[in-house]
Amino acid sequence: MPLALLALAIGAFGIGTTEFVIMGLLPEVAADFQVSIPTAGFLVTGYALGVVLGAPLMTVLGTRVTRKRMLMLLMGLFIVGNVVSALAPVFEVMLVGRVVASLAHGAFFGIGSVVAADLVAPEKKAGAIAMMFTGLTVANVVGVPLGTYIGQSAGWRITFFVVAGLGVLGLLGVAKLVPEQPKPEGVRIRHELAAFRNVQVLLAMAMTVLGFGGVFAAITYITPMMTGTAGYAPSSVTWLLVLFGLGMVGGNLLGGRFADRHLMPMLYVSLGALAAVLALFTLTAHDKIAAAVTIVLIGGLGFATVPPLQKRVLDQAAGAPTLASAVNIGAFNLGNALAAWLGGMVIAAGFGYTAPNWVGAALAASALLLALLSGALERRTADRDRPAVEPAPEPTAVAAGRR
Repeated sequence: MPLALLALAIGAFGIGTTEFVIMGLLPEVAADFQVSIPTAGFLVTGYALGVVLGAPLMTVLGTRVTRKRMLMLLMGLFIVGNVVSALAPVFEVMLVGRVVASLAHGAFFGIGSVVAADLVAPEKKAGAIAMMFTGLTVANVVGVPLGTYIGQSAGWRITFFVVAGLGVLGLLGVAKLVPEQPKPEGVRIRHELAAFRNVQVLLAMAMTVLGFGGVFAAITYITPMMTGTAGYAPSSVTWLLVLFGLGMVGGNLLGGRFADRHLMPMLYVSLGALAAVLALFTLTAHDKIAAAVTIVLIGGLGFATVPPLQKRVLDQAAGAPTLASAVNIGAFNLGNALAAWLGGMVIAAGFGYTAPNWVGAALAASALLLALLSGALERRTADRDRPAVEPAPEPTAVAAGRR
């Protein structure tokens, strides 16, 4: 494994921690700022929307510098945003800090995906992308539960100071381990934008929005769901997030392994199973053991879609992958924002803390339908482009007479 992949994973670890740790701290943050749980959920939505906007913006700005330099600048922005969140005197300032930190997210994973794919042979690209995303998944096993424990015991502000420290480690890792590469020559925004005329790129991004949005519909409100419905104590949320993270690690590695061999079948299976498990979660959320098992499955099936979706975008936008890759990371977070908003709406409407699971199931099922459409279009294109088999020549009269 190239050491540069380790550096990218370190940065992903810090980013993954700050993205997901807020879900375990929503009650503490809401109580401190005297806002409702659905209002505190805007810290998830705001971060996700910041990723959506920051992914193309930061990637375009990054065309002026080397990829390594841009990755370092992005980690610096991430550090500043988390420090602002930690020091926020009012809810609105914390929301600003979350958005500032989120601006680094999409471009870091987008540029990092391109760097990771370039470090290995073509047949190992999905595995390299999965290796980088391992940092994000491991964050949910170690960083998020630890951050939740720190926030519940010492205060949520300490958690965000610790996250800023993780950003410093990520910055140092990129500076030391990522090889210096020349600035890409001949990069034109018009050339990068041309990738979005490919319907397969747009379908892959739509699958990203809906598929991973299904995960966030349930997981955003995991703390009130588990404490208010399943009957867990608040302190148990920490190890429940560990289970979710373990599922993510396994699903990410599995998705990376099979995406290099059977990309579309991997998407069909994972999205279909995810929709079914999310629907089932409305029932299993009422039982402690069943809920814990379901959380593992949601993490695994949800992240099994990440490497294949990211590789599909890179494959379909092969001539100009950087912007498309970053925008697809933004698509993940657009799905997160949409799901968190819809989940908050059904809770606020009085349908209970398990209602977001139905929202998630519908989103994942919609992603599966788009995957089936994408596969059908690809097969139709392949059949159309396949050269016709020329018929065997008819025997001549002379040849026929010799028989």
